[in-house]
Amino acid sequence: MDMDLRDEFSRLWAGHFNGAEMPICFYYTDEPDPAPLPSVRGHVCIIGQLARVRRGETLCFDRDAVGCFGGKRYLGFTQEVSPDFAHFLSCGIPGRVEGERYKKSPEIVRQAFDNVEPFVAPARYVIFKRWDRLEAGDDPAVVIFFATPDVLSGLFTLAGFDETDPNAVEAPFGAGCATIARYPYLEKDSEHPKAFIGMFDVSARPFVPPGVLTFAVPIAKFARMVANIPESFLTTASWAKVRARIAGQSAGG
Repeated sequence: MDMDLRDEFSRLWAGHFNGAEMPICFYYTDEPDPAPLPSVRGHVCIIGQLARVRRGETLCFDRDAVGCFGGKRYLGFTQEVSPDFAHFLSCGIPGRVEGERYKKSPEIVRQAFDNVEPFVAPARYVIFKRWDRLEAGDDPAVVIFFATPDVLSGLFTLAGFDETDPNAVEAPFGAGCATIARYPYLEKDSEHPKAFIGMFDVSARPFVPPGVLTFAVPIAKFARMVANIPESFLTTASWAKVRARIAGQSAGG
């Protein structure tokens, strides 16, 4: 980890975003520190577990510590798909599968996922850590913000500051964990990596505050965003008005 980047972002974040929540990061490793969480039984949403990371605790997961089939898949710990997945995401199967009704039909689900690129975790463990807890030996791959609309507006605009593509930030359909992990991780080696707004997943919404979405960005793109801050809109009177409101929101919890 570039400690100068860590400290410079922390300084700029405090100055331009007035006490907004610090982002978290994740990276893969075969040498876990801390030890991985215990294996879980039953359904446990990883988005709910990440609340602990947002409060400053570092968490390590292996396949068995992720208590959601979607979480295992979108973190790359399995490529398996339930035989009834298309019905689960749509209309269900009476007496067997309760449908979430996020898509109109199983056929639409199948077509939507036909071209989804497989993702295999590059190591046995994934570690989630808050930005200000990063150390020199860490290797963050993705930076994840849990943010209010005002904060999102700043991140969204900063992400497009040095891009000609109007779609430098995307909001793809997917589980909450897909939009903070799989999508941004697969962008990490792109020449112009995209950022992703997420947490529109209705099933994940109960695990985040009502006024919060996520913004996830590969570390290389994030470093460019940080370098651009001093010459960006964040130094203008227009942003000062938003910044003042962010301060009030942070003070109010």
